[in-house]
Amino acid sequence: MPTTLLLLAAGGLAVGVLVSLVRRHELGRMAAALRERDEALRLGAAKAQLQHPVIDLARCVGCGACVEACPEDGVLALVHGQAAVVNGARCVGVAACERVCPTAAITVTLGDLSQRDDVPAVSDDLEAIGQPGLFLAGEVTAHALIKTAIEHGARVARTVARRVRHQLRPALVAAGDADAGAVALADDDRLDLCIVGAGPAGLSCALEATRLGLRFVVLDSADEPGGTVAKYPRRKLVLTQPVDLPLVGRLDRQTYTKEDLIELWQHAVEAHALPLYGGREVTAVERGDDGGFVVRTRGEEWRAHHVCLALGRRGVPARLDVPGEELPKVAYGLTDAQSYRDRRALVVGGGDSAVETALALAEQDGNEVTLSYRRDGLFRVKARNAERLRAAADAGRVRLLFGSEVVAITPERVTLRRRGETIELPNDDVFVQIGGTPPLPLLRAAGVSFDPARHPPPRRPTATGSGWQPALLAGLAIAVLTAAFAFWHRDYYDLPLAERPTHAKHGWLRPGRSLGLAFGIAALVLVVVNLLYLLRRARRLGFTFGSLRAWMTSHVATGTLALACAVLHAALAPRDTPGGHAFWALLLLVVTGAIGRYFYAFVPRAANGRELELGEVKQQLTAASEALTGAGGRLAAFAAQEIRELSARRQWRASFLGRVLGLLRGHRDRRVLRARLRAQAQTLGASEEDLATTLALAERAHRAVHAAAHFEELRALLSTWRWLHRWVAALLVLLVLVHLLNALRYGQLWAASAPPGATAAVEGGPAAPDAGGGARR
Repeated sequence: MPTTLLLLAAGGLAVGVLVSLVRRHELGRMAAALRERDEALRLGAAKAQLQHPVIDLARCVGCGACVEACPEDGVLALVHGQAAVVNGARCVGVAACERVCPTAAITVTLGDLSQRDDVPAVSDDLEAIGQPGLFLAGEVTAHALIKTAIEHGARVARTVARRVRHQLRPALVAAGDADAGAVALADDDRLDLCIVGAGPAGLSCALEATRLGLRFVVLDSADEPGGTVAKYPRRKLVLTQPVDLPLVGRLDRQTYTKEDLIELWQHAVEAHALPLYGGREVTAVERGDDGGFVVRTRGEEWRAHHVCLALGRRGVPARLDVPGEELPKVAYGLTDAQSYRDRRALVVGGGDSAVETALALAEQDGNEVTLSYRRDGLFRVKARNAERLRAAADAGRVRLLFGSEVVAITPERVTLRRRGETIELPNDDVFVQIGGTPPLPLLRAAGVSFDPARHPPPRRPTATGSGWQPALLAGLAIAVLTAAFAFWHRDYYDLPLAERPTHAKHGWLRPGRSLGLAFGIAALVLVVVNLLYLLRRARRLGFTFGSLRAWMTSHVATGTLALACAVLHAALAPRDTPGGHAFWALLLLVVTGAIGRYFYAFVPRAANGRELELGEVKQQLTAASEALTGAGGRLAAFAAQEIRELSARRQWRASFLGRVLGLLRGHRDRRVLRARLRAQAQTLGASEEDLATTLALAERAHRAVHAAAHFEELRALLSTWRWLHRWVAALLVLLVLVHLLNALRYGQLWAASAPPGATAAVEGGPAAPDAGGGARR
């Protein structure tokens, strides 16, 4: 006995230590995610300028599918058991998170366009608002993905083809003769479609137009197809999402480089004889007197019923506007880094293009590479690029000059200014990659509206419910149908067990025969299907059939329906047998699942609500420290630092006992904080008004810190409920297996010993366990 107790004690301590370590790791991960989010807020990277994810905390169940599906690290993380946007600027708009979310809690949408005058207003068909027949596709619409551009181009071609077909029928009717009408349309020298731009959107539009038999041309300022992609550096990965290219088929490789796509597009242009006219810079798109369009290039014009502008968004590269920028050594892109060796290069910019250029140059022998960016840190680059840049900087291959600006360029050097300090760099090459100027004048002249009031409202998840109302309604319907069936046959179900064998319905309602047995088989099948959800959710096992959203819905529906079938299989009277115990385990499983769903909806949402409030207060304190001059600003900065230390101490570094004591010491800590702020205000000479404003923000942050910490602790305790749910499921499986083996065993014994011609109901026969866990009489 002492040995057993010692072993149990040691095992308990080992489990306790393991749980403590796991918990500490989880807290550390959440703290790191929130620190990164605070840094993103400080740098203005909390949301992307265009596409970014929006999360409805009322729907999020914390499954983590969105975090795993996101192709970019650092965009999403699990905080307090729910998904949170950490760095929205890194979102590339793939929307994989939206597709895998089982509760439709996340939506990838355009950001707030109410103050943006550089995003065109287009309809769902990509038609410019107020300009019928004028379409925009690809990056010019503020959607940056190549996959999206390809889909846009094909959609425009299909819309144009549909309209051309609708225009043909009225013309034939008006002509009175089909042949005459067709000849009249053939004499129309206007094209069905003029495509401006031979990038991903333009080429996809051209291929789909070819497939649909449209008359069209493609105009591009470059001589070769590819658009902006053709200007990317060598071997740059440009496509990582499967997409269907018209007339070519499915592009389903994991990755495509720039060279892969350019070769594929060139082959498609030649194979399908696309009417691509290179070297044509479009200077104007005008509405003609006939209601169509006139597309003008230098010395040429093209007339068409419809126009698709697939111009891209970068347009003319943005300039520094500093002395010396006209020198030959200044470039606005890098195509082949291998041609630069033993050079002193400066890369200006903070986006992915600038980082990739710096890294490519740093890989060449003898290069000295410096990256200059006007902000204090990078926030819009992909996580992989950020990690590679940090590694290159640590290895001394790239020098980082954040918070710096170029002020002059000379043949042999570059002058920068950084926090009031002047830096002179010996230099051979300058690569300016600070974005581009979109072709807004051409678009505005064509009639494209950029009025923010004309933008359609962004898609956002509704925060009006938990998303489980359909499941609850389905459960209610199943319960009502089960009750109705029991009420219809109440003459049997109301009888005592001893009297049921004499009833006429006993032969087909009892657990071991006919309909009663069918209910049991159905319950078994439903339990198996229900448990497949666990395989689908654990994607490491490779079971990926169907969407996670559909499997979660089926998990709720099959669980409820299995319980209803089990009730009818047991003939509304579960016995004290393995089958009866399996019924009670199933009932407990459904109840624990429903209660757990409430825990996972309310508590994490409350904790994240406090985190959002805390983040808002931190921003206000930071803004106050920057906006207020003198003592007021220094007092706000002191308060912000106090709140950061309090958050780290109470939320992430405290033990469970420390959090409990923190709850008891909350009022005392608040008094101490007020006293410290008052003393600091007196030392700094801050005004009473500044002190009152800072105190109000600090106390609000103090409450948010304590509330978030205690909700997180409650969430951690309640997470054990999930394990209770799983252990009940394991018990259910064991009981069902025992029940099934007993049913098969006794069923075979009874069948072997029964006399020829025995019926399903043998009054007065030997008792044996029924398939529903009862006794067959």
